[in-house]
Amino acid sequence: MGAQVALALPAKLRPVLRKPFGVLYEGVGKDTIQKIAPDLGSPTKLISVGDVTTFYLLESDIMPDVCVVDDRTKREPASNHVVLGTNHKAFTTISVDNPPGVITEDLINAIDDALRSDQHVRLFVRGEEDLAALPAILMAPIGSVVLYGQPNEGVVLVKITESKKDEIRSLLDQIIDEYDEGQFDSVRRKLDGY
Repeated sequence: MGAQVALALPAKLRPVLRKPFGVLYEGVGKDTIQKIAPDLGSPTKLISVGDVTTFYLLESDIMPDVCVVDDRTKREPASNHVVLGTNHKAFTTISVDNPPGVITEDLINAIDDALRSDQHVRLFVRGEEDLAALPAILMAPIGSVVLYGQPNEGVVLVKITESKKDEIRSLLDQIIDEYDEGQFDSVRRKLDGY
């Protein structure tokens, strides 16, 4: 096996990631999830990224098909209450290493495996899941919903459409284009579903 391929977010693209990729529901906690719930519909897959978002979904009796957590919130350790709350017995857990500020090939593969599973999957990231929403949006089936926390603002709901996938693909292409093209061919193919 070759060296681990990892995409680091260039500084010039950080402002782009501060903007929500979907609809921002402002607020904190269970109240925010209550605002979101009527708009979820019945998604092909429901994916939650982030410990606090996942915790309050579960507290609201909404079970994501896939959740991505790292036992941290805003770069600090999450409370025991949140950590225990996201470790729901209905989940099969997959663990993956992913350093802060990057998207590793291992993370992409783990998201792919989780989305293909017919079980509820808790994807536990050793490191940081801060960028996991990007491959999740790109790889989720059309008609799915990705929820992720927007720090100090609320929760973002992203409905997965072909145009949303195109938007994220364009962003990830900008990140990939910062590197030597060849080494990311396998990552690009995996993100495009091949």
